[in-house]
Amino acid sequence: MTLLTTGSVRLASKTTSNTTRKYSAQLLQKSLQQQQQQKQKHLFHNHKRCISYSALTIEKTTDETRFQNKPPKEELQFGITLSDHMLTVEWHRENGGNWEDPKIVPTQDLRLSPAASALHYGLECFEGMKAYRSLSNKDDLLLFRPDLNMARMKNSMERLSMPGNDFDSSELISCISELVKLDERWIPEGEGYSLYLRPVVISTHPFIGLAAPENLLLYVVTCPVGPYYKSGFSPIRLTADSKDVRAWPGGTGDCKVGGNYGPTMKAAAEAGERGYSQVLWLFGEEDSITEVGSMNVFFYLQNKETGRNELVTAPLSRGDILPGVTRASILDLARSWGEFDVSERTATMPEIQQAAEEGRLIEAFGAGTAAVVTPIECIQYK
Repeated sequence: MTLLTTGSVRLASKTTSNTTRKYSAQLLQKSLQQQQQQKQKHLFHNHKRCISYSALTIEKTTDETRFQNKPPKEELQFGITLSDHMLTVEWHRENGGNWEDPKIVPTQDLRLSPAASALHYGLECFEGMKAYRSLSNKDDLLLFRPDLNMARMKNSMERLSMPGNDFDSSELISCISELVKLDERWIPEGEGYSLYLRPVVISTHPFIGLAAPENLLLYVVTCPVGPYYKSGFSPIRLTADSKDVRAWPGGTGDCKVGGNYGPTMKAAAEAGERGYSQVLWLFGEEDSITEVGSMNVFFYLQNKETGRNELVTAPLSRGDILPGVTRASILDLARSWGEFDVSERTATMPEIQQAAEEGRLIEAFGAGTAAVVTPIECIQYK
């Protein structure tokens, strides 16, 4: 079994084989160089208050109940069924501001002080990642661009004034890779199915007061998933909301923090009661399109001014749009094709409505780690 990231970076092995050298002098020189590199790496990790993959310990579960009771993949509900193990890493200021040794343990409930500031002030952030079983070789496991998730999580931590956000991403990715390999049997086979990974960082600092946290818990849980929406892989229906606002310039819309999502639940529930899958969030007097609650949104249309086909999504420049990993991948691919214009610009609902009425709107879809690429059937607007 091989664990890969896109770009064929192998994470399955802790060691790499040394190149055979012809002369003993060259071998000695290489050994000295490696020692120096390891020393520099050690100093670098200390400087970065590193999460250390080499210090990872693994406690395997002996209870088969969870696995035996998991539903068939066709009956999976997104985010419900947790797999056997979880990764945990703690950070304490009293420990010199260092991350403690990472641990993989059987999935279990957390123990928190009722004064933990994550519970009072929303000091928590999270990520959404996926591990796939290769369609060409089911023994190969794939992580989708985890480096981008790590960069985004660091940004979220920094925005919340969480210490320890300068950890070495590659070390945490290696720890997550071990978690995926340990729970390999939980990854469903088939197109559209995967193991969803949820890294989370919360403040466990027991302090009822406004202050940067002095204790953190980083943990990763995983769950086997199929389609995100109840409609399965079918196109979804959206309703555009011009009354409520999800994010705004200068806020935290470009970070993956819980505070962005909690206030959207009421509007999402009301949309569901009216037969819509999600809310398309608008901003400003011109009803600028931002994103859907669980995904970035794209429109493929014929530009009225240029007459050329154009793929449009909201820009990141205002700071109110989450820089989605799937979003970035779609933009990269579309630009590499060179078949149509690709624009990160502000589109408005009146513009999209006019394009639909004039027959220039070709396609609309959402994109996200959970939702993957989801076609949009219709958008209710005013």
